[in-house]
Amino acid sequence: MDKVINCFTKKPDAVARLVCFPWAGGGSIHYARWGRVFNDSIEVYSVRLPGRETRAKEKFFQNMQQIVDEIVEALLPALKEKPFAFFGHRYGMNNAQEYKRSAFTLTSDLTPPPPPHLPCPSFGAMTSFAVADSLKRLHGLEPVHLFLSGASAPYSEMRIGAPKRSELTDEEFLQWLSSIGGTPPELLANPEVLKLFLPALKADLHVVENYRCDRPTRPLLSCAVTCFDGKQDVPHDLQAWKEMSSGDFTVRMLDGDHFYLKDSANEKVLIDFITKHLETSEMDYL
Repeated sequence: MDKVINCFTKKPDAVARLVCFPWAGGGSIHYARWGRVFNDSIEVYSVRLPGRETRAKEKFFQNMQQIVDEIVEALLPALKEKPFAFFGHRYGMNNAQEYKRSAFTLTSDLTPPPPPHLPCPSFGAMTSFAVADSLKRLHGLEPVHLFLSGASAPYSEMRIGAPKRSELTDEEFLQWLSSIGGTPPELLANPEVLKLFLPALKADLHVVENYRCDRPTRPLLSCAVTCFDGKQDVPHDLQAWKEMSSGDFTVRMLDGDHFYLKDSANEKVLIDFITKHLETSEMDYL
């Protein structure tokens, strides 16, 4: 499991686990650090995909099913032990140092400085949902809560109709990143960094942009679902997530645009919200 899951702080007595899924092109370090932020009741697992960090020499996955199969196989024994929840964020948060770490396949988990955000489609949210759906269908397991950030539901026309950025040339792709802001110009102007992060980012975008899920005729899950989003962000079809699960549905809007999670105050609100819900999850799980 250690190849796929990064857990900085092991908490064998935790009442629940939070599994965090990376943004497009992202690694596991940012969310693994959350293990030191959450209290002892929550153990954080951060998913590490091929092509980054200690798996830098492995080939990127080409479709969502490959990702789901690997994560389910790695997590299944642990998920049978205690309540668990998933968190998937839409936008990326990577920096040059993290990509350099991946390039040299470092095995230590040193804490990088706070990273800038790279805006990308809903890779983390879609991956977390796809894994939850597979667990329910094949193993009769599902998270007690699905926490999603800045993402339209999988079947939403708003998502399906979005332009496929992974099909752009590298030059066009960089122009797009520059036009929407949020990415440090020095990162976009650094050939060494571009060589490291562009392949992973575009590979993950290819996966999520080609992921399809039909509008369900009945809910696929029964867990609670909470959608977070920035008040000043472009609209997302959050309400469409209601049809994906029969559990309680909540929307929490936080100050900021699509980079709202970069604000430490917003991150604290999100972590406190997740903690509150997971600390009471064991009673419902039994």
